Amino acid sequence: MTRTMLKLAVLSYWTMELLGASAAKAANCALALAFALDVSASVNSDEYDIQKGGLAAALRDSEVVEAILIEPGAVWLLAYEWSAALQQAVIQDWAQMRGQADIQRFAARLDGHARRFGRSSTAIGQGLSFGMKQFSALPAICDRLVIDVSGDGVNNDGVAPEALRNAGRLAGVTINGLVIAGESPNPVPYYREKVISGSDAFMMVARNGFEDYPDLIKGKLLRELRPPLFIGLAR
Repeated sequence: MTRTMLKLAVLSYWTMELLGASAAKAANCALALAFALDVSASVNSDEYDIQKGGLAAALRDSEVVEAILIEPGAVWLLAYEWSAALQQAVIQDWAQMRGQADIQRFAARLDGHARRFGRSSTAIGQGLSFGMKQFSALPAICDRLVIDVSGDGVNNDGVAPEALRNAGRLAGVTINGLVIAGESPNPVPYYREKVISGSDAFMMVARNGFEDYPDLIKGKLLRELRPPLFIGLAR
């Protein structure tokens, strides 16, 4: 075998190895789920604690843990907070859920986080745009990409979420919503018509305010983790 042929053989081998590794990553990652938490002015400190603590408690729930770990390592999670157009920050970067310890660490990071923004406007579109950028840094190739956005108001700052959707800037990602009712204008129809988008997108409504959030986020997580069980159900 000539030196050139040997180089080509080695290059071919490593190319196949890299392709095999990419295929393995694609098959192993079922879901990348980003939690987008509203920290705008309408969310007071008590409501923020309910939102953050409710998500942490839901992640620790035995039923949710079981759903995450059906295939250990197949779920990646990230959490960030959003408010005004220039106010978004990662709470916990992408983490692979390989076992209960990973889930507990993620929940503990939520519990220990102090909000960075407050008394600011509601830039849902900018919040979603920030979430979309996080997927470019995802250390895996995943079957489904989902942003789980919670909020209690309509967009009043920056680019509108429907403008992003219409421009194709949310393509390939499902945007699900957990809407806290009670503010004016009513955020419920706004989320339904302007915010949620993508394959099998859905929303849940906390009709009694943030007090409903902890129970709803658990059900929402289970629905996102087990989507085939909910095909055909109404939003």
